[in-house]
Amino acid sequence: MQKRHLGRQGLEVSALGLGCMGMSDFYAGRDEREAEATLQRALELGVTFFDTADMYGPHTNERLLGRVLRDHRDGVVIATKFGILRDPADPSLRGFNGRPEYVRAACEGSLQRLGIDSIDLYYQHRVDPAVPIEDTVGAMADLVHAGKVRHLGLSEASADTLARACAVHPISALQSEYSLWTRDPEDDVLAACRRLGVGFVAYSPLGRGFLTGAFSSPDDFAADDYRRHSPRFQGDNFKRNLQLVAQVRRLAAARGCTPGQLALAWVLAQGADIVPIPGTKRRGYLEDNLGALDVRLDSGELAALDAVFPRDAAAGLRYPAAMMGAVNR
Repeated sequence: MQKRHLGRQGLEVSALGLGCMGMSDFYAGRDEREAEATLQRALELGVTFFDTADMYGPHTNERLLGRVLRDHRDGVVIATKFGILRDPADPSLRGFNGRPEYVRAACEGSLQRLGIDSIDLYYQHRVDPAVPIEDTVGAMADLVHAGKVRHLGLSEASADTLARACAVHPISALQSEYSLWTRDPEDDVLAACRRLGVGFVAYSPLGRGFLTGAFSSPDDFAADDYRRHSPRFQGDNFKRNLQLVAQVRRLAAARGCTPGQLALAWVLAQGADIVPIPGTKRRGYLEDNLGALDVRLDSGELAALDAVFPRDAAAGLRYPAAMMGAVNR
């Protein structure tokens, strides 16, 4: 397994991680036995970087990872997140909490559910606009000093917020959505990460599965699948984005790989400081994703992909409008 480093604090992970959200929430077709088998297969294939959050389930995804990974503790890097609140009466509603006392309580809950003594990488899932980032990161730093957390991260934070956070305590990783059809971090966040010595973790590097070419209609998604409510998967946006994916399929066929492998290879080629964490809940997709590590794109292939997917090529917002206000702040 190829390895990459996140930040300057010595955090080494597999070059591809595993996003575990879909095993417990948001996407249809969940099967806990298959999810456990997928985690075990990831371990067999050398994946060391596993990503979860307390709001996935909520809480059930952390428990799942705890059951499977705790016996492999010395060989894995477990990343989890805090800070997004879900309304028990309406789980689609979101709130945010970055208050120091909440940071401490959230960490204790995650440690208990994961069944571990220390979290390898602890992210603030979304910046709380009501709490100065210095206060939140200060509380996170206290967790490092107490031995409960090893490395700190932020998710969907702006370049300015990241710089302010780094002034309080070293940040090892910033996690944001990044893929052929979501290139927002190229505006200023990636440059800030490199300037500050922060690694970049790319979630949804397959465009929530769309870039694999597996979908041809919104009806392909079950009624309880999150993507039915995502602007990019609706109406005319879906049709326009399908045309983009057709080009990925064409280029992948010419390269002799799957569309998903081509999309992941593109993310991997954007820098050795970037670690994609494609999510899957099935062994077959996991194995296909890991095949991207053997796809090395030359300058001509990268240029062809850039021509198909320039900035803002994808039709539709990446989140519903109400949720877009919570990213890059």
